[in-house]
Amino acid sequence: MDWDNLRYFLELARSGTLMSAARRLEVDHTTVARRIQALEKEVGAPLFSRESGGHRLTEAGRRLQPQVEAMESAFQAVESTAPASQEGLSGLVRIGATEGFGTVVLAPQLALFAVRHPKLTIDLLAMPRLVHLSRREADIVISLERPARGPVVVAKLTDYTLRLYASKQYLSAHKPIRTREDLRGHTFISYVDDLLFSKELQYLDELHRPDAFALRSTSVLAQHSAVAAGAGIAVLPAFIAEHDTALRPVLPGQANFTRTFWMSMPAETKHLARMQAVWNFLRETVQEQQPLLLLQPPGEENGASGPPQRPARPRKPPPP
Repeated sequence: MDWDNLRYFLELARSGTLMSAARRLEVDHTTVARRIQALEKEVGAPLFSRESGGHRLTEAGRRLQPQVEAMESAFQAVESTAPASQEGLSGLVRIGATEGFGTVVLAPQLALFAVRHPKLTIDLLAMPRLVHLSRREADIVISLERPARGPVVVAKLTDYTLRLYASKQYLSAHKPIRTREDLRGHTFISYVDDLLFSKELQYLDELHRPDAFALRSTSVLAQHSAVAAGAGIAVLPAFIAEHDTALRPVLPGQANFTRTFWMSMPAETKHLARMQAVWNFLRETVQEQQPLLLLQPPGEENGASGPPQRPARPRKPPPP
C-alpha cells in the first residue's frame, strides 16, 4: 500500500475539504482526489462520502484513520532522529495568530528566525478570526481562549494589557474625560458584534455601552487607524497603540483590561525538531516583549499586569 496515498487520506480526513488538504500538502486539489481514489481502490471500499460541505469519513475511513495516524507518528519519530535532521531545521511550520499580535509582535521576530534557518519555511496566518488547529489550518495556534478538548499540547503564552485610546486631535475637540460617566455622548470605534470570533473581545461591555459608533470593523488594525485619524475612542492592545505618538490613553487608571494568549499544537507533532524550536522561540519572544505587552517596567517580575505605577516622591529627611 502506497504511504503517500495514506498521507493524503489523513490530511483530507483532518481538513474535510480537497482544497484545504491540497494547501497543506502543497499540491493541486485534483492530485488529492486522485490519491484518494487510488487508496479506495487498494482498500476496496469508499473512505469518504462526498457532501456539499466537503468530505466526511465513512465507517471504513473511521476504522482506517487511527491506524494511519500510528504510522504517521512512527514515521515522524524516525524522521526526527535521522542524521539529516541534525544538520539544521527544515520543513514548514504554519502559525495561526490574531491579526494584531501576529502582525505587530510576531512577524518581525519570526522573519529574523527564518533568516537564521534558511531551510525552514514559516507561514504566519495573522487573521481577524479563529484559526482552527482541529482542521489543520495551522501547526501552532495562538488564540484568546484555551482549547477545550482534543489531543493537543496547550500552554499559556502571555497576558497582555489593553487600554482605552483616543487621538490628541479628538481629545482637544471634546470635553475632558475624567470619569466613566464622561464617556457618555462620545463616539466609539469597535468590533462588529455579530462577527466577533471570541467573547474575550467584548471589552466595552465591561466599561460603557456607547451611544454611537464612528466605525465598527473586524480588524483591530483598521480600528487603530480610525482612532489615529481622530474618528473616536477605542479599546486597543497596548502593544499596538502605546508607541503611537498620535494617541493618548483615556482613563488610564479606570479603563485597563487584561487578556491572555494561549498557544497550542497537536500532541502528535510535539517531538518534531522544527515544532519544538518554533514553540520555544515564540515563548522567548513574548518573554522579551513583556514590558510592551503588559506595560510593566523592564525587570519587573512576569505575571504582573496593568500600567506601570508612578514612582513615589522621595521623602524629605527629618529635621535635625
